[in-house]
Amino acid sequence: MIASDFSFIIPVYNRPEEIRELLESFFELDIPKTFEVIIVEDGSSLDSRLIVEQFQSKLNINYYYKKNTGPGDSRNYGMRKAKGHYFIVLDSDCILPKQYLSEVINFLKTSYVDCFGGPDAAKHNFSEFQKAINFTMTSFITTGGIRGGDKEVEGYEPRSFNMGLSKEAFHASGGFGNIHPGEDPDLSIRLKDMGYKLRLISKAFVYHKRRMTLEKFFIQMYKFGQVRPILNKWHPHSRKIAYWFPSLFTIGFIISLMLILFNFNWFLYVYGLYFLAVFLVALNLTVDLVTSILCLPTLMVQFFAYGIGFLKSNVKLKISRKPDNVLFSNFFFKT
Repeated sequence: MIASDFSFIIPVYNRPEEIRELLESFFELDIPKTFEVIIVEDGSSLDSRLIVEQFQSKLNINYYYKKNTGPGDSRNYGMRKAKGHYFIVLDSDCILPKQYLSEVINFLKTSYVDCFGGPDAAKHNFSEFQKAINFTMTSFITTGGIRGGDKEVEGYEPRSFNMGLSKEAFHASGGFGNIHPGEDPDLSIRLKDMGYKLRLISKAFVYHKRRMTLEKFFIQMYKFGQVRPILNKWHPHSRKIAYWFPSLFTIGFIISLMLILFNFNWFLYVYGLYFLAVFLVALNLTVDLVTSILCLPTLMVQFFAYGIGFLKSNVKLKISRKPDNVLFSNFFFKT
């Protein structure tokens, strides 16, 4: 495979400056710039057309504006327009390291798969809060686990911030569904059910510059928690005990606080030891005291938001007879 075989698909919604930073990183790639870049503007009121035009003489780039139908449908739109034989889907808040595409090409030359995912990482110039979010989302000691792994894992379920997909697999599967969030694990599960091979390429990482506050992070995690029971309902064989961990963590923490009233503190000590371990692991990894301290509130937000969302969604699905797209209408786009 060569660079011209690839089309990068990037949906964007009201974030023109993110696109500038991502497009600038394409110039740093250590490979000929013969690949295609497709920007799909998803009905933005603050579009990135003028910024994209600044790059059109330097990159093989195409810009499309469409009505707002969600990121999944926008990615499908871009892949239908693409000329490459292999599509790489990125989020607009990502930045590519210089070796990204060469790592993908080298891997696919020797171990071809129809779908791959790569990890995300924090760049040295990210803020302490962005580094804390990245640690919480990727570390083995949190629920991140495999996203930050260093092994080539078969059966990995890629996430759409960094996902490769062959043209054949796209057409066979129909691409992303109209749910969001949750459209990427849904597609990964369907591809596996169809017999396609999926893989984590650990060296094909991106810098994920999440621009969010603690409140926005809570909302995102809450939505992730709500969506998982829907996916479990659609794909019963994909259920895992691990998805319950944030909910059990949250319930256990609340019970531990209540037990203090009865002078029973041992459960809370266990939580304290876990938080200390998280802090020490973060400090060893980031070598930054502020980032390591910030990892504690981001960890709590991740567990509590996901855990509460997961529990509430399970209850709603059990007691309601409404269709999923009615019961959770805010998760479904009309395409």
